[in-house]
Amino acid sequence: MSCQLTAVTFDAHDPARVAAFWAGLLDRVAAEDRRGVLLPGAGHEVGLRFIGSAEAKAGRDPVHLHLTSTTPDDQRRTVDKALRLGASHLDVGQLPEEGHVVLADPEGNELCVIEPGEPFLAGCGFLGEVTCTGTRDVGFFWAEALGWPLVWDQGPQTAIQSPAGGTKVSWDGPVATHRRGRNRQRFDLTVLDADLDDEADRLVALGATRLTAADDGVVALVDPDGNEFSLVTAP
Repeated sequence: MSCQLTAVTFDAHDPARVAAFWAGLLDRVAAEDRRGVLLPGAGHEVGLRFIGSAEAKAGRDPVHLHLTSTTPDDQRRTVDKALRLGASHLDVGQLPEEGHVVLADPEGNELCVIEPGEPFLAGCGFLGEVTCTGTRDVGFFWAEALGWPLVWDQGPQTAIQSPAGGTKVSWDGPVATHRRGRNRQRFDLTVLDADLDDEADRLVALGATRLTAADDGVVALVDPDGNEFSLVTAP
């Protein structure tokens, strides 16, 4: 494909602190780049980027991450490690019999440590899933945009995954009808063997809307659900 999903970008009051948390939890090395602090993807897992923002978190985020476990002890070790690094337990209405553990990172971004034996995340790696609020149609848009096949399509739920494997990206549930400002998490796409404007035009033809002209190698767009994302030239 002519673009790839490089990272999920998180707005943060203290990007270095949140990046250090995730670097420690995922065992990755954080590196500053021209757009923030980047934790490059490991293997076929998606990268994470943290950029400075003064905007306050309001309610639950439309995107959160799922970490996988191999055994109950492995799940406990991940939870304990996250708490040591600065996470906190979070109640989002989960039931006692549910096996996953819901946490928040140091700036309140939700994450789940999934119990072992979850077949949907088998073979996905430690950062198993980026799960999003979104319509079924937006899953089809991102499958076409990234060239990733659909690996789940049931009712309102869709999920895609790179043909090489790794982190899945899923959508489930209605889009918020009232939103203040831009999303605190956004996708970063890197253009590969294509012109930046030509690639932006391809995504518009698939259903995206361009927000900005190319500026310093970046074009801002929104997907069919109104979620912002960035298209960036390769460094």
